[in-house]
This record gives sequence, C-alpha cells and structure tokens, in this order.
Amino acid sequence: MAKPYSQDLRDRVIDAVRTGKMSRRAAARHYAVSESVAVKWLERVERHGSREPVGHGGHRASKLMPHRELLEAARAEKSDVTLQALCDRLSAERGVKADTSMMSRFFRKIGVTFKKRRSSRASRIAGTSAAIARAGGPIRGSSTPGVSSSSTRPGRKPT
Repeated sequence: MAKPYSQDLRDRVIDAVRTGKMSRRAAARHYAVSESVAVKWLERVERHGSREPVGHGGHRASKLMPHRELLEAARAEKSDVTLQALCDRLSAERGVKADTSMMSRFFRKIGVTFKKRRSSRASRIAGTSAAIARAGGPIRGSSTPGVSSSSTRPGRKPT
C-alpha cells in the first residue's frame, strides 16, 4: 500500500492556496501532486480544520462478531448446518447480509472448522503403500512395463 504524502508537502500546498498565491490546481501542478489530492486536502481543511492525513490500512473487525452467540447457538442446534443456512438465518433474524466466504472466515477465526465427513478407510480394491502416499510419490499401478517393449524398439536383424 502506498504511503501518505509528507506533512511538509501537504502544508506547502495548503498554504499556497490559502494565502491566495495559487489556485488548487495550479498548486498541485507546481508541487507535482495530482489535482484531485490537492482538492481533497483543501476540502478536508475547510470541513474539519485538519491538515493531517486520513488513516488508512489496518484491521477491520468482522461484522459477524456481534452475532457470535446466535451463530454458535445455531451451529450447536444442528451440527451439520451449512454455511448458506447460517447466512440465511442471520439475514432473517437480524437483517445482516453475509455470504458463505465471510461466514467461513468468521468461523475459522474463532477456531471452528467444518468438515464434511471423517477420513475414510483405505480402499480394499486397489492397494496403496502408505509410505508412498504420505511422501507424495507416483502411483505405480500401470499395466505398461517400465522397460521398452518390442513395439517401440526395432527388433534384431536376422543373421
């Protein structure tokens, strides 16, 4: 994220306009800042009397946090409730619009995860080596042999 302009530059642009030496746009060109930023700085001085930059960045609190009790109670009532169902209930009961990604981030933040089902047991049909599966190795169950076959390499010449 970009840093705010220095306070010294802000003061010079504002003072040039306030003393009547230049217009807002002329001061912006003279001090090599955009015209819109010079206009905004002077509007802020006129409205609020402040030359300081407006704070930017930082953390925004989740708008779902005030409704934590409702959401946790709804999840306790029905343990396999979907995120969409929670969004719909929150909208109906409290009038707060939320989508499933917002709801997912909220629950992850408070330490609750949703898992569709427990880990399933290994397949009885195709055997896999647990060591290869953990290591992320290649699956070696193909019907093609690892060496070249007669169809890919010319055979020996008759003697």
